[in-house]
Amino acid sequence: MKKVVKFGGSSLASAEQFKKVGDIVRSDKSRKYVVPSAPGKRFGADTKVTDMLYQTYALAEAGKDFSSELQAIKERYNEIIKGLKLNMTLDAEFETIAEMFRSKAGSDYAASRGEYLNGKIMANYLGFEFIDAAEVIFFDEEGNFDAEKTNNILSVRLGKVDNAVVPGFYGSTPDGKVKTFSRGGSDITGSIVSRAARVDLYENWTDVSGFLVADPRIIDNPEPIETITYRELRELSYMGASVLHEDAIFPVRREGIPINIKNTNAPEDPGTWIVESTCQKSKYVITGIAGKKGFCSVNIDKAKMNSEIGFCRKVLGVFEDNGISIEHMPSGIDTMTVFVHQDEFMDKEQQVVSGIHRMTHPDSIDIEADLALIAVVGRGMRSTRGTAGRIFASLAHANINVKMIDQGSSELNIIIGVTNSDFEAAIKAIYDIFVSASL
Repeated sequence: MKKVVKFGGSSLASAEQFKKVGDIVRSDKSRKYVVPSAPGKRFGADTKVTDMLYQTYALAEAGKDFSSELQAIKERYNEIIKGLKLNMTLDAEFETIAEMFRSKAGSDYAASRGEYLNGKIMANYLGFEFIDAAEVIFFDEEGNFDAEKTNNILSVRLGKVDNAVVPGFYGSTPDGKVKTFSRGGSDITGSIVSRAARVDLYENWTDVSGFLVADPRIIDNPEPIETITYRELRELSYMGASVLHEDAIFPVRREGIPINIKNTNAPEDPGTWIVESTCQKSKYVITGIAGKKGFCSVNIDKAKMNSEIGFCRKVLGVFEDNGISIEHMPSGIDTMTVFVHQDEFMDKEQQVVSGIHRMTHPDSIDIEADLALIAVVGRGMRSTRGTAGRIFASLAHANINVKMIDQGSSELNIIIGVTNSDFEAAIKAIYDIFVSASL
C-alpha cells in the first residue's frame, strides 16, 4: 500500500507539532509522500507565516525596508529547526528570498515560500527527498492548472524515489514564474500527488477529526461524519463547510482514490472517509447540514409565463450581462425567483430590474434581501420517505418561515431559504430532528 499524507498549517506550526507529524509518518511505512503547508498559528493571537510573507512582500513592493519583517519569519523557522535539533540552516534560502523580494518577484512567489521552507525542514527531519513543486506542478499561460502535463512529469519524478516531500500550494508557469493555487491549495497539491503516484489512500491531516454533521459554532459538539461521498462533500463545501478545499477532490476522484481526513493531535481517531460511492448507510438520514447568509431573491411575476418561449433565458441573460452569478432558480406557472449573492447584486439591482422589464415585460418584480440558504445533504434521503416533511415540521415547530425550498433531481440535497435572522435557529431545528432525536 502507498499513501500520500498532507499536513495543514496548524499541524506544522511549531517543533512540537513537527514531532507529532514525524511520529505519524514513521509509524506507517506506506506513508511514502508528504505534502506540507506553511506554519500556521502557534496560539490564538499568532500570525500565519503565509500572512507574514504577504505583509513583508507588500513592504518590498512599495520600496520600503523589509529586513526586520523577513528576519521575524526566519526566526519562526529557526525556532522549529532548533526544537527538532536538526543540523541545517536556511540562510542561503533567505538570502535568495530577499533578492527576489527586492526584484519584485511577485506576491505568488512570496506566499509560496512558506510551504517551500517548511518542505525543506520536513525533508531533512524525515530523511526524505525534497522535490520543489515548481519543478513538477504546472500552470498554463493563462494561469490555469495544467493537469495532464503535471501528472505526466510528476509521476515520472515520483517513480524514481521511495519517499519524498512535495510542498503544497504552488507550481510554476511556462516562463518559470511561481504560481500559487487559491487559499487551501495544499489540499489540492496533496490530491495531485496522490493521482500522480497512484497511491491507495490520500490522508489529509488537520486539527479536527474529520467533518462534522453541522457547524460547531452553531451546534454544541455536533456528531462526526464517518463516511461521505464526493458528491455530498461538494454540496456541503459549496455551502460553507470548510475542512477540505473543494477543488481537492477532483484529481483523486478521477482515479477512485479515497481521502481520509485525520487529526494530527488525535491520530487514533478514525476521522472521515471521503469516497466515490459506498454501500455503507449513513448513521443518520442526513449526512450533513451547511449554509450561508447574505442572499437576496428577485421574484418575477407574469401571467402565462409558462407558455412564453424563452422567458427564463431572457431573465438569466440580464443577470449574465451584469456579471451576476445565479445560486438557485425555483419557479411556478406564473412566477420565477432568482437567488443571488446580495453583495454582488446591490450595486446593480436597478440595472437588473430595468433589464428584466425591457426583455420580458413582467407584471411585477419584487426584491427581498437578507436571506440565508441552508443545504441538507445526504445519500440516505433517497431511500427515506418523508424527509422534506420532517424538515418542514421541525422549522414550523421552531416558528421559522420558509422562504424557498428546492430539491435536486438526484434527491441528494434539499436547499431551504430562510431569513438571515432565522439561520442559526433553522440549522439547530434540522439537526435536532434528524440527529439529536436519533441519539
